[in-house]
Amino acid sequence: MTVSTARDLTWLRPITSPAAPAVRLVCFPHAGGTAGVFHGWGTRVPDDVEVLAVRYPGRQDRLGDPFIETMAPLADAVTAALSGWRDVPLVLFGHSMGASVAHEVARRLAPAPALLVVSARRPPHLLRSRPAHFGDDDLVIADVKRLGAESATVLDHPELRDLVLPAIRADYRLTGNYQPGALPGVDVPIVAYLGADDPNTSTADLREWSTASTRGFDLKVFPGGHFYLVEHESAVVADLVARLSDHR
Repeated sequence: MTVSTARDLTWLRPITSPAAPAVRLVCFPHAGGTAGVFHGWGTRVPDDVEVLAVRYPGRQDRLGDPFIETMAPLADAVTAALSGWRDVPLVLFGHSMGASVAHEVARRLAPAPALLVVSARRPPHLLRSRPAHFGDDDLVIADVKRLGAESATVLDHPELRDLVLPAIRADYRLTGNYQPGALPGVDVPIVAYLGADDPNTSTADLREWSTASTRGFDLKVFPGGHFYLVEHESAVVADLVARLSDHR
């Protein structure tokens, strides 16, 4: 395998930067989310684990970049950006919308990543159309609050809402337009994470990811709702680190 030496920092933010990493954990945020969601993970991983967070356009320090509102070009761009980071095994972790993006990136990567971890997201063949992404701002805000996102409190302040709401709406359009139908499989082990009280998904939904992998499947349920990984960050990262040991 020929590995590109170019490191794309437009799409990827290093959360940790070990001198000699044994594995890279690439983290994909939820709809409306930013790379900063994973900032705290850097203090919870071993010294030889490099954590990279995906930087979606149109928010934070990519505020001037146009949103991407369909899945294929987003997954293509992240896959291309990862070409310079293939000298050690990659593990992909995606939460909510990020799970779908991570899955699409896993399908595109050659050679395949070492592990795909999907969080709080149904597999493609179980995704349902969500009219909220076509609705007015009040519908979108109500949906974000229903899920308990940290950004929900920001949406109560008009001056801040105008900054974050466009990214949320763009990502809702992306997820709403993502209807792959048949389940695209990957030659990668898949682990599914879920909050026990998630209003959007169930353990039965998450078990369906098992049909997407030819290399094995596992399911882990944590306490909490859709954003269980915020409240239980320590336990989530500890479980991930234990799984990374097989690939370091």
